[in-house]
Amino acid sequence: MRQYSADLTPPWKKPKPVPEVPAEPGLVVEEPGTGFCGAVIRCEAGTVTLEDRFGKHRVFPLEPRGFLLEGRVVTLVRPLSPAPARPARTASGSVAVPQARARVARAGRIYVEGRHDAELVEKVWGDDLRVEGVVVEYLEGVDGLPSIVESFAPGPDARLGVLVDHLVPGSKEWRIAQSVTSDHALVVGHPYIDIWQAVKPASLGIAAWPDVPKGQDWKTGVCRALGWPAENTGAVWQAILKRVGSYKDLEPELLGRVEELIDFVTGSGGA
Repeated sequence: MRQYSADLTPPWKKPKPVPEVPAEPGLVVEEPGTGFCGAVIRCEAGTVTLEDRFGKHRVFPLEPRGFLLEGRVVTLVRPLSPAPARPARTASGSVAVPQARARVARAGRIYVEGRHDAELVEKVWGDDLRVEGVVVEYLEGVDGLPSIVESFAPGPDARLGVLVDHLVPGSKEWRIAQSVTSDHALVVGHPYIDIWQAVKPASLGIAAWPDVPKGQDWKTGVCRALGWPAENTGAVWQAILKRVGSYKDLEPELLGRVEELIDFVTGSGGA
């Protein structure tokens, strides 16, 4: 008795086979249904997790013909062998250099206004700065900036970068920053009243930073509004700093400015 296949689809209507590709970490693919494009960071039984260039994660099922690789339809499969470890990263998100020694300090410097600001920069970018040989100096106040620039005498091989608090057009800080005209000095700033605001509220378990009426000390007002000990804002800051694990806990307005300064001082961000 003749045997027939249960599949009665004509051969010319059957989809062509597509390659099976192991979902190794770092493989960049696109999920055509959503248009989400990212690198594989995890592959588990039946699912794969992708991370796009903004750090956003999405989980997708490992379905046949479910992804595009360089524009071609592929079927992602779970790797047979244990996935290689992802490169370790510093708190700033840079790829860590194993056993890297601190570079001899450059002539260039980065000045950061505010002690809390300097502590935050050190915590998140400290490893990167040591590899690059960039020294961070504490700037006690922006009023003395013109004299610091004059005495530093920045040049092509000794660039000066400065991070200023609350740098908004029309402010005193803005006018002082505008007075620095050297091609080898760069003054940038964040828009926050205090560096505390550069920490994402979600990282601290609060919905948002509270509004503080003008004329009232901002830190004290924030502590009172949130039920934090207003009599010791230094201790409150240390508690905030402990909750910062990486760049992901900081607002983009600060991240961009610090990266800009590092690029400028190291010569990788233009003249």
